[in-house]
Amino acid sequence: HYDPARCFAETRGLAVQRCGGWLPRSLWGRGHALCAALRMAFVALYILLLSGESVDAFICDQVSACIPVLRLARTRKKVLFYCHFPDQLLTKRESLLKRIYRLPLDWLEEYTTGMADCLVVNSRFTAGVFKDTFKSLSHINPDVLYPSLNISSFETVVPTDIDDLIPKKKKFLFLSINRYERKKNLALALEALHELQGRLGSHEWSEVHLVMAGGYDERVVENVEHYEELRRLAAKLDVNDHVTFLRSFSDEDKISLYSNSVCVLYTPSNEHFGIVPLEAMYMRCPVIAVNSGGPLESILHNVTGFLCDPLPMQFSEAMEKVVRDPLLKDTMGTAGRARVMEKFSSEAFTEQLYQYICRLTQ
Repeated sequence: HYDPARCFAETRGLAVQRCGGWLPRSLWGRGHALCAALRMAFVALYILLLSGESVDAFICDQVSACIPVLRLARTRKKVLFYCHFPDQLLTKRESLLKRIYRLPLDWLEEYTTGMADCLVVNSRFTAGVFKDTFKSLSHINPDVLYPSLNISSFETVVPTDIDDLIPKKKKFLFLSINRYERKKNLALALEALHELQGRLGSHEWSEVHLVMAGGYDERVVENVEHYEELRRLAAKLDVNDHVTFLRSFSDEDKISLYSNSVCVLYTPSNEHFGIVPLEAMYMRCPVIAVNSGGPLESILHNVTGFLCDPLPMQFSEAMEKVVRDPLLKDTMGTAGRARVMEKFSSEAFTEQLYQYICRLTQ
């Protein structure tokens, strides 16, 4: 599936071929993992038999079910698999039937992942989870290939006017960007804002505002439900007048929000990596994040932002520092931009990936 109207802007100039769109994504709302495996296997067969493309190597990510099919090529080509996170850890198993359903899928994921000629993961955190989850692959030490930030997209986008999004005379704009999903712990940002109110004088508090900007699809039940849950929580905490909720904003809006914010709040725990901290740091915006998962590798504590326990009190303490010390935005922002350019640029990602492909095609 590929929809130019809903895709990442960076892909719109690519010649993307689609096939198998007629295959179902689920069976009456169930069996998503099974359908994903079958769809990927079909795409692999299409590439081998019908696409007419000649390749040097295959790169696939997320769904490994296609790897054994790709290995059937008449002229064997090697496969690089980019593991973002074991799929079997991303599902709930409340019922016996669900556990039985997942058994062969979990085995298939582990077995086919091990068939890749080169395995890379998106963070050291994921590398540890990989070894703990895939016991039969414990002899494999996957390399870390950090996701990159498409810096050019930030330089070419023309920011929009956001005066109509936030109240006027708000000196301290905090920003949360994440999908409206419960696992993202967005409530932490609202609770931290409530705690911050008790730490500031009335004048300082009057200049504070939080923008909750989230990916939102009305077809996704959780998006709809959680958006309403957060609005009710803001009302309960009596911070409604200091919060703006945005749904499915544009790239132009995002750049403008980063440019006008004093700090970004990143609330998920055990995030596999997290691209939002990179975007914020590149835009010279300090980040307050939970001290687990990917942010431990992207954010330098007290240098490019703050790493905290997922507690409103700790987040509010860091927010207070940003409000009290106007120089933090500039000093941490400058350090953040430098860190992204050094470790997470497209050039760094491209060079490392190129070396893997060269190795596979020798």
